[in-house]
Amino acid sequence: MSETTKCVAPRREFLKKTAAVAAVSALAGMSVPRVHAAEDNTIQMAIIGSGNRGSGAVGDALSCGAGPVKLVAMADIFPNRLEGSHKALSKQFGDRIDVPAERQFLGFDAYRKAIDCLRPGDVALLTTHAAFRMLQFDYAISKGVHVFMEKDFVPDPAGFQRMLRLGEAADKKNLKVACGLMCRHSASRQALIQKIRDGAMGDIQFIRAYRMEGPAWMAPWKPGEAKSELLWQLRRAYKFLWASAGYFSEMMIHQIDECCWIKDSWPISAHGVGGRMINCTDSSQDLDSYSIEYTFADGAKAFVTGRYAPNCYNEFATFIHGTKCAAQFSGNIHAPTTRMYKDQRTAADDFCWKPDKEKVNPYHAEWAALLGAIRNDRPHNESRRAAMSNLASIMGRAAVHMQKIVTWDEMTASKFQFCPNVAALNADSPAPVQADAQGRYQAPVPGAWTEV
Repeated sequence: MSETTKCVAPRREFLKKTAAVAAVSALAGMSVPRVHAAEDNTIQMAIIGSGNRGSGAVGDALSCGAGPVKLVAMADIFPNRLEGSHKALSKQFGDRIDVPAERQFLGFDAYRKAIDCLRPGDVALLTTHAAFRMLQFDYAISKGVHVFMEKDFVPDPAGFQRMLRLGEAADKKNLKVACGLMCRHSASRQALIQKIRDGAMGDIQFIRAYRMEGPAWMAPWKPGEAKSELLWQLRRAYKFLWASAGYFSEMMIHQIDECCWIKDSWPISAHGVGGRMINCTDSSQDLDSYSIEYTFADGAKAFVTGRYAPNCYNEFATFIHGTKCAAQFSGNIHAPTTRMYKDQRTAADDFCWKPDKEKVNPYHAEWAALLGAIRNDRPHNESRRAAMSNLASIMGRAAVHMQKIVTWDEMTASKFQFCPNVAALNADSPAPVQADAQGRYQAPVPGAWTEV
């Protein structure tokens, strides 16, 4: 393990250990004044969606060292998920998990009840899936609470339009919004970005981003296997475009965000190819492979590859090629494997520069930034940038699914929505997409599919 990999404690392991985070307050630039409404300066939080990702976000907030924070309410659709999260978090964080039974809420409207437990100036953690994110964001803003939201943020162009509007509404209320693209808070990546902006790599000609790993196939739906087909789908939300934006966007949005950050712009078009293996048994809406070519206004390209198949070559990294030299931007599971090379080779023995070892992992750094902004009343709203990166991600997905060149202008003008009635869904609602007689769901068919 390299020195730049050791410092990352993946959030998925939050139940196993609590990382030490010395000097985080300095990173956030805080003096921690008594500006919050609470007498003891404690910021209260409510979590909406208590699966692994949401529970991990709570762990990051409580571990980042940015002043007193506690969890006071929880919401989920599934009782066992809420109970398991509450038990694990309580074991790890003790009385900072102050969520008695009367503040544990279940159901499709549970997010409202949990947010209602907060005071203006507290924080709502929106960590359910993308289909419901804007409903929750809207309600949090109406209640005057700050927001941390996880990716994916929206599943479709209509969601993007709403996210922009709600981000502007948050600004008008001076609410702080953090969005879970944590690599933007990586000190190593920030150092390389500065080198790029200073011209050390010359003009950036193309970027290569990969997430090539094992299969993520889904078994068929069997009637009677769950209370309803809708709830069954929400247990497997990554497999459904309406619910989560699909597996590709969920997994690759970080790398696509990195490409846009490196170029300091948004792609003007995308086209791509993808498909499924001949022997694929997947019953979901996802494809096995996505290969996208993004084009930027200056003609530079970003090549993004997602592939999910067994017994194949795997890679998880982002590389940059400028007119002067190449660089690696990130490594396996978002590790800060960041370095610049002498030429266009990206060989381990060919680097000419690497940043200092990261002292704080980006998951904690993004929370330190949010909590510092709340305590010191600094501007902090990542929603517009996150929405744009999400749009770039679903633009690439659409280009593959439709096998057409899709432009940025088309995406920003589109009102396409997978599930227009998402606000009305409840446990008894029909699922937005229905399985066929074999329990399989319709995957995108090039030439006959529309999502723009």
